[in-house]
Amino acid sequence: MARYSSLFKVATPLESFRQRLGDVLRSCDCDVIYDEDDYMVAREVPGRVTYSRLVTIEVLIDRAFETDEGVQMNVVVKNEELPLSQDNHCRRMFNQLYDAFTTTNRWDLIESIPAV
Repeated sequence: MARYSSLFKVATPLESFRQRLGDVLRSCDCDVIYDEDDYMVAREVPGRVTYSRLVTIEVLIDRAFETDEGVQMNVVVKNEELPLSQDNHCRRMFNQLYDAFTTTNRWDLIESIPAV
Protein backbone atom coordinates (compact mmCIF):
# COMPACT_ATOMS: atom_id res chain seq x y z
CA MET A 1 0.00 0.00 0.00
CA ALA A 2 1.37 3.41 -0.98
CA ARG A 3 1.01 6.09 1.68
CA TYR A 4 2.25 9.67 1.90
CA SER A 5 1.50 12.30 4.53
CA SER A 6 2.02 15.95 5.28
CA LEU A 7 1.25 18.42 8.05
CA PHE A 8 -0.22 21.84 7.24
CA LYS A 9 -0.92 24.91 9.34
CA VAL A 10 -3.16 27.38 7.54
CA ALA A 11 -4.71 30.71 8.43
CA THR A 12 -8.37 30.86 7.46
CA PRO A 13 -11.64 31.75 9.17
CA LEU A 14 -12.93 28.66 11.00
CA GLU A 15 -16.50 29.15 9.84
CA SER A 16 -15.46 28.70 6.20
CA PHE A 17 -12.55 26.26 6.63
CA ARG A 18 -14.46 23.07 5.79
CA GLN A 19 -15.92 24.57 2.61
CA ARG A 20 -12.49 25.84 1.55
CA LEU A 21 -10.90 22.46 2.24
CA GLY A 22 -13.56 20.73 0.14
CA ASP A 23 -12.95 23.21 -2.69
CA VAL A 24 -9.21 22.47 -2.69
CA LEU A 25 -9.85 18.70 -2.72
CA ARG A 26 -12.36 19.03 -5.58
CA SER A 27 -9.84 21.09 -7.56
CA CYS A 28 -7.68 17.93 -7.59
CA ASP A 29 -10.51 15.73 -8.95
CA CYS A 30 -11.44 14.30 -5.55
CA ASP A 31 -14.92 14.03 -4.04
CA VAL A 32 -15.53 14.40 -0.31
CA ILE A 33 -17.17 11.16 0.84
CA TYR A 34 -17.10 11.68 4.63
CA ASP A 35 -17.10 14.87 6.67
CA GLU A 36 -17.09 15.16 10.47
CA ASP A 37 -15.85 17.79 12.93
CA ASP A 38 -12.23 16.66 13.00
CA TYR A 39 -12.01 14.27 10.05
CA MET A 40 -12.66 14.46 6.32
CA VAL A 41 -12.20 11.75 3.68
CA ALA A 42 -12.08 12.32 -0.06
CA ARG A 43 -11.70 9.86 -2.91
CA GLU A 44 -10.21 10.37 -6.35
CA VAL A 45 -12.88 10.47 -9.04
CA PRO A 46 -12.86 7.14 -10.97
CA GLY A 47 -12.08 7.04 -14.66
CA ARG A 48 -8.40 7.81 -15.12
CA VAL A 49 -6.83 4.80 -13.37
CA THR A 50 -7.80 1.32 -12.20
CA TYR A 51 -9.70 1.03 -8.93
CA SER A 52 -6.69 -0.31 -7.01
CA ARG A 53 -4.79 2.84 -7.93
CA LEU A 54 -7.56 5.27 -6.91
CA VAL A 55 -6.33 7.52 -4.13
CA THR A 56 -8.06 8.13 -0.80
CA ILE A 57 -7.28 11.33 1.09
CA GLU A 58 -7.75 11.49 4.85
CA VAL A 59 -7.61 14.91 6.52
CA LEU A 60 -7.27 14.85 10.30
CA ILE A 61 -8.04 18.27 11.77
CA ASP A 62 -6.10 18.82 14.99
CA ARG A 63 -8.62 20.36 17.41
CA ALA A 64 -5.85 21.13 19.94
CA PHE A 65 -4.29 23.66 17.54
CA GLU A 66 -7.54 25.07 16.18
CA THR A 67 -7.89 28.80 16.78
CA ASP A 68 -9.95 31.65 15.37
CA GLU A 69 -7.02 32.47 13.10
CA GLY A 70 -6.17 29.05 11.74
CA VAL A 71 -6.14 25.29 11.66
CA GLN A 72 -3.55 22.51 11.74
CA MET A 73 -4.27 19.40 9.70
CA ASN A 74 -2.54 16.15 8.89
CA VAL A 75 -3.18 14.96 5.33
CA VAL A 76 -2.68 11.30 4.39
CA VAL A 77 -2.81 10.21 0.75
CA LYS A 78 -2.97 6.46 0.16
CA ASN A 79 -4.07 3.72 -2.21
CA GLU A 80 -3.75 -0.04 -2.66
CA GLU A 81 -0.92 0.26 -5.19
CA LEU A 82 2.45 -1.18 -4.21
CA PRO A 83 4.98 1.66 -4.41
CA LEU A 84 7.46 -0.27 -6.55
CA SER A 85 8.89 2.92 -8.01
CA GLN A 86 9.34 6.48 -6.78
CA ASP A 87 7.08 7.75 -9.57
CA ASN A 88 3.81 5.95 -8.80
CA HIS A 89 0.24 7.23 -9.11
CA CYS A 90 -0.20 7.76 -5.36
CA ARG A 91 3.01 9.83 -5.21
CA ARG A 92 1.91 11.94 -8.19
CA MET A 93 -1.47 12.59 -6.54
CA PHE A 94 0.28 13.44 -3.26
CA ASN A 95 2.45 15.96 -5.11
CA GLN A 96 -0.60 17.44 -6.83
CA LEU A 97 -2.47 17.77 -3.52
CA TYR A 98 0.60 19.15 -1.74
CA ASP A 99 0.98 21.81 -4.44
CA ALA A 100 -2.74 22.63 -4.24
CA PHE A 101 -2.62 22.97 -0.44
CA THR A 102 0.48 25.18 -0.52
CA THR A 103 -0.48 27.45 -3.44
CA THR A 104 -4.24 27.87 -3.09
CA ASN A 105 -5.67 31.32 -2.48
CA ARG A 106 -8.38 29.76 -0.27
CA TRP A 107 -6.16 30.23 2.82
CA ASP A 108 -2.79 31.58 3.90
CA LEU A 109 -0.21 28.88 4.45
CA ILE A 110 1.61 29.22 7.77
CA GLU A 111 3.66 26.02 7.63
CA SER A 112 3.86 22.78 5.68
CA ILE A 113 5.89 19.72 6.57
CA PRO A 114 5.92 16.83 4.10
CA ALA A 115 6.46 13.71 6.18
CA VAL A 116 6.68 11.35 3.26
